[in-house]
Amino acid sequence: MGWGELDARLDRVPGVVSAYVGRLDAAATWARHPAATHYAASTMKVAVLLALHRAADAGSTDLDAPVAVVNEFESARPGASGFSCARHYDNDDAVWERVGATASLRWLAHRMITRSSNLATNIVLGHVGLPAVAEAWASAGARHSVTGRGIEDFAAREVGITNLVTAGDLAALLGGLASGVNRPGPLATPAACAAMVDVLLAQEHRDDLAAGLPAGTRIAHKNGWVRGVRHSAGVVFPDDAPPYAIAVCTTTEPAAGQERAEDGCRLVADVSAAAWAARHRLAG
Repeated sequence: MGWGELDARLDRVPGVVSAYVGRLDAAATWARHPAATHYAASTMKVAVLLALHRAADAGSTDLDAPVAVVNEFESARPGASGFSCARHYDNDDAVWERVGATASLRWLAHRMITRSSNLATNIVLGHVGLPAVAEAWASAGARHSVTGRGIEDFAAREVGITNLVTAGDLAALLGGLASGVNRPGPLATPAACAAMVDVLLAQEHRDDLAAGLPAGTRIAHKNGWVRGVRHSAGVVFPDDAPPYAIAVCTTTEPAAGQERAEDGCRLVADVSAAAWAARHRLAG
């Protein structure tokens, strides 16, 4: 499927589908509404991961020191009371089993990415702070993405404080991490970038971007979903071509809200398959 044919297909999807495909440190080969903002869902967790490792690089955080595993967090809405996560809305019982005990930030960050744990995310976010996450986005050159609150901070959501991403910003963030493994860059030290890429390679939710790739293909990625939303962004490492960044963000219109979650996964997987087929022809 060529880019024109893919665009024509995506034009028929109700809602907004944004995408970015390109080699690392190069202009996009194909992009579709790359600056359109979408509700971030769990893709914002990559920026939280980066903020944590930047704090460790600066010496202000010890990734292996034990921290309290709690379920009470400060709202981003001024004057609001604290909020908590709902266990049934999470994807990782392992973190919940440690409530009242301790865990290392490194372990929590791993669960935040590989299992997409909301509880782990809010604990890590509480340690690094929202300003540090904003700095992490800025270090990647993100232009439109914002992390304004923790997950399930409904009081903040009620007054419009939210989390937004774009396909272009996600590709810049993930691509920057992969590029930063081999040389010093603006995001973090090469050792920190390598550690973060390793976590992203261990992603356990593999039913969107990874599903569009041949079995065994290495992909460092993070996805996110809520009703009507399916996003995924990462870096693919083919054995026979240079690595490339890919990000797909899909937000369906309310009228399409009854679509199955599997449909969003399949759409992202189809874009991933098209990028894979074009991997030798991506601009470098």
